[in-house]
Amino acid sequence: MNTETIGMYAGSVWVALSNADALGVKQIKKMTKLKDKEVFAALGWLARENKITFEESGDGKEILVALVK
Repeated sequence: MNTETIGMYAGSVWVALSNADALGVKQIKKMTKLKDKEVFAALGWLARENKITFEESGDGKEILVALVK
């Protein structure tokens, strides 16, 4: 894995998030068909660029990711 591939993963996650208000990691994996480590690398990339936010779900069992508006 290198920065170019992580950037591509981040693009896939960005597209998935742009079609939803907020998604959990399982939903992101399903929509992008990425593996755990690829999703987390992409989320780190997007978080570092201040493109996403993280929030706890209503029941506190999941972390939801959303695009910064």
